[in-house]
Amino acid sequence: MVGAEKELKIHFRPGCVRLLEEDVSVPDRRVLVTGATGLLGRAVYKEFLDNNWNAVGCGYRRARPKFEKVNLLDPGAVRKIIQEFKPQAVIHCAAERRPDVVESQPEYARQLNVSTSGCIAKESAEIGAFLIYMSTDYIFDGSHPPYRENDAPNPLSLYGKTKLEGERLVLKNHPGAAVLRVPILYGRVEELDECSVTVIFGKVQCSSTVACMDHWQQRFPTHVADVARVCRQMSERRIQDPSISGIFHWSGNERMTKFEIACTMADVFNLPSSHLRAVTDGPAAGALRPRDAQLDCSRLEQLGIGQRTPFRLGLQRCLWPFLCDKQWRQTVFH
Repeated sequence: MVGAEKELKIHFRPGCVRLLEEDVSVPDRRVLVTGATGLLGRAVYKEFLDNNWNAVGCGYRRARPKFEKVNLLDPGAVRKIIQEFKPQAVIHCAAERRPDVVESQPEYARQLNVSTSGCIAKESAEIGAFLIYMSTDYIFDGSHPPYRENDAPNPLSLYGKTKLEGERLVLKNHPGAAVLRVPILYGRVEELDECSVTVIFGKVQCSSTVACMDHWQQRFPTHVADVARVCRQMSERRIQDPSISGIFHWSGNERMTKFEIACTMADVFNLPSSHLRAVTDGPAAGALRPRDAQLDCSRLEQLGIGQRTPFRLGLQRCLWPFLCDKQWRQTVFH
């Protein structure tokens, strides 16, 4: 009846309180996000929460008070949270993603990237939950891009090897799971050094010091909000379509080196760039990187899944809080 007051209830979900009309039916869709304190995990958690999913995120050192504290290296703890929450979807973002750290801590990296992933897959399969395992373009050697999902992998680094082993164990333990390979990621960071894209911004702003930037490796920076959208769309499509399984690729479509990323940052914020120097030789130290591991994303594109944030817009949104000079803030934003 027009003008009649409708009874309201407060619906509680972890990290969120929503006022919903009593006569509005909201499906009880539950998602568990591992690594929810990290760059990608935060974006994935927010995407699901903002779209009427009952989202629970877990982390470890930075978990409380927003997220559940779970030691993913403990199979008992993994089983407990999955059995108690019983999610319809699990988005496994937690990983050791720094190639040089993987080289220096191989046992820890293999346990987190491989053994833990296999455990999560097994537990997810047991309760019938859809699992998305986040993987990387570093499973390819970069010699024959672009890479489709069924192209033969050949990782150059231990990081790439552990993520490939994780893929295989996940699909073995949970044949209905999905693997989502992504390239270098960026987005809203808590500190500039949280990702290898935004960390460049400090050197861009320090124009009094020459900064040498890699101009050899071809990258496709991808916004974490876009990857989060893909994860949600895949999960929602899976409810109706069981063929949403196996390996998928998602990536930004703007190719650039770190030198070109730095120059773009300078241009976006009207900063000097004369101190930036391009280094065209391959890396002489550290873990090996593929020169060009471009991902073919046509499988998801044909399903109508995905979005891409223009790189300049993404940079503007995530880096403006880190502008050191207030005068530059006023120049760019007012």
